[in-house]
Amino acid sequence: MVEVSARRRRDIIGALRRGTVPQHGLDVMAVGLTRFEAAIDAELDAAAAGGAGFKAVRGEYGSGKTFYARWLIERAKKRGFATAEVQVSETETPLHRLETVYRRIIENLTTAEAQPSALREVIDGWFHVLEEDAIEAGADRADDVAVQRGAAALLERRLETVSRSAPAFAAALRGYRKATILGDVVQAEGLLGWLGGQPHVASSVRRAAGVRGELDHFGALGFLQGMLTVLKDSDYRGMVVVLDEVETLQRVRSDVREKSLNSLRQLVDEIDAGRFPGLYLVITGTPAFYDGQQGMQRLPPLAQRLAVDFATDSRFDNPRAPQIRLPGFSLASLEELGSRVRDMYASGADAPDRVLRVVDDAYLGDLARGVAGRLGDKVGVAPRLFLKKLIADVLDRVDLFPDFDPRRDYALTVGAAELTDSERDAAHLGELRDISPLSSVDEIDLDLS
Repeated sequence: MVEVSARRRRDIIGALRRGTVPQHGLDVMAVGLTRFEAAIDAELDAAAAGGAGFKAVRGEYGSGKTFYARWLIERAKKRGFATAEVQVSETETPLHRLETVYRRIIENLTTAEAQPSALREVIDGWFHVLEEDAIEAGADRADDVAVQRGAAALLERRLETVSRSAPAFAAALRGYRKATILGDVVQAEGLLGWLGGQPHVASSVRRAAGVRGELDHFGALGFLQGMLTVLKDSDYRGMVVVLDEVETLQRVRSDVREKSLNSLRQLVDEIDAGRFPGLYLVITGTPAFYDGQQGMQRLPPLAQRLAVDFATDSRFDNPRAPQIRLPGFSLASLEELGSRVRDMYASGADAPDRVLRVVDDAYLGDLARGVAGRLGDKVGVAPRLFLKKLIADVLDRVDLFPDFDPRRDYALTVGAAELTDSERDAAHLGELRDISPLSSVDEIDLDLS
């Protein structure tokens, strides 16, 4: 059986029962991702040492891009990184507006100790580090004035580089620290929102801190640089940012698409130039986005930077390449995933022996083939529905009802309402495949009445 804590097991099982990707515990379900571990760990170590990294992940709908992203995020947290996962969308997070992207990053900022948004914990922790460093430098711990003076001097030195590119970020940090010391909650909250890229911060709050205007597209890059500086000084190894579902750019207006692609190119170039030490940026998208004329190919400089030849057998894909592809699921890997989830479920069930006996490997294989068959044998889009059916329709009933036998009492059904768009398309193709082909056009019945 898989050994996980009761809380992790409950969170994982609950998410899979609802048909969503769990936020935590994905190492338990990481089937087929072993090939990426060494390369990912090396790239994270390089970012932690003052470098930066970029990775483009490609995969069809249902191939596990979101799962991969959250698996990577969880792995990065264990290595001491702060992380943020952002869903790219035309309305909520338009990629051509980097100030909005920065705000979403901060809203979703999380660490191993703090849930989103972890901005306050990170900033307050940084000030605590500055005070401790000032004491180590000779300030008397009992003399609060001397400690604060030393911390202020350290703040100025460590933000010197950031002040040149984003003076408003440094000014807001100073103002937040001053308001916190004075106990001015309203001022402190307003400046914390400003640091997080929130719009509509009161002008009086900004004026008191010596900042003006709103955060714009170019200022967002300076703010991101400032956050990385604060994170590194707070003993975090860096920050991992995932921009998920960038293929949505294919559905926006052409002018917006080109601006968005140029923003992405700008981020990649800035990472290569060393502007963001400690940043590891990941984007996910479909092959159509990377290869199609409505996607990345519309901006040749970006396409050239991320170009990788995928004509070879996927077994020989280079995990160190700037763009990697997810292999997708086979029936064998789907059955392995099912066995892992079943074992984890059984470890917390009322009757674990009965769960393992009734839902054996043979039944898992039958269920995997049944679900894949309902989706036109497209195994790559089957994992979400397979796990949902396995837990909600089979394992829960085996655990709850002593006389329930899935081979006798359960018949797999798949309704259109429970399918995602990609699953619905696959199911439709499966239905078309079952229609007998016509030998000639003369066999087509036409109603001419």
